Amino acid sequence: MEILSENQCFGGVQGVYKHRSTATGTDMTFAVFLPAEAADGPVPVLWFLSGLTCTHDNAMTKAGAQAWAAEQGIAVVFPDTSPRGDGVPNDDAFDLGQGAGFYVDATEATWSEHFKMWTYTTEELPALIGENFAVDLTRQSITGHSMGGHGALTMAMALPGRFRSVSAFAPICNPTQSDWGRKQFTAYLGDEANWGPHDATLLMQGGGFDGPMLIDTGTDDQFWDLLGTEAFATAMTAKRQPGLLRLQKGYDHSYFFISTFMEDHVNFHAEALWA
Repeated sequence: MEILSENQCFGGVQGVYKHRSTATGTDMTFAVFLPAEAADGPVPVLWFLSGLTCTHDNAMTKAGAQAWAAEQGIAVVFPDTSPRGDGVPNDDAFDLGQGAGFYVDATEATWSEHFKMWTYTTEELPALIGENFAVDLTRQSITGHSMGGHGALTMAMALPGRFRSVSAFAPICNPTQSDWGRKQFTAYLGDEANWGPHDATLLMQGGGFDGPMLIDTGTDDQFWDLLGTEAFATAMTAKRQPGLLRLQKGYDHSYFFISTFMEDHVNFHAEALWA
């Protein structure tokens, strides 16, 4: 693992790192914020999964998570959203290929060699984090934005017992019924019969989540018709899923929206992580 940068941040350290991934067969870059408490022993960890076109850097620099994580004594991990580099397939569209891994393991020939973001995010990177940083992997929570909200919700429900809480900002939560999902799942996963395990609404209709859930979506989100918020709300209600789904008046899909409610989300996870 190579240290790209480490900076003092709210009494802790914000670092950026690179390693060679066996899952993707590429170099992968990720960021970790460690609060001051990590100097004395392992701390709980919150995962932040980013959205389309993003790298580790977007949420690290724009979400404002570090101030609130420092206050709560929580580490934050910011993975990348896809493999990158020479020889990695891509597409001219912003919502497919590099920057658009959708947190799935691709099975279709064009993409399957490198696009293993489910395995990378749920297996390889947690193992690397646990080996190299003072984090307590028995105390994990997860959040994300847009495509990353999709990833956070699907991982939380598909991996029962892994995460103590889950939240999301404007998540894509019914991708099998959206152009942000059907297009990508066709490319990465092929036949529609393979898509269900990566649709949060279908997962909610199944087992749901065994912990608290918080979702914020703006009423002026410019991608509202692609998110599937209404379908997920219906599934939450039918499942009697403990949680909050809040529609924030006047907010859009941007990091201005995320940073406005980041304190709420970090505090929400802190309550579960320190319980």
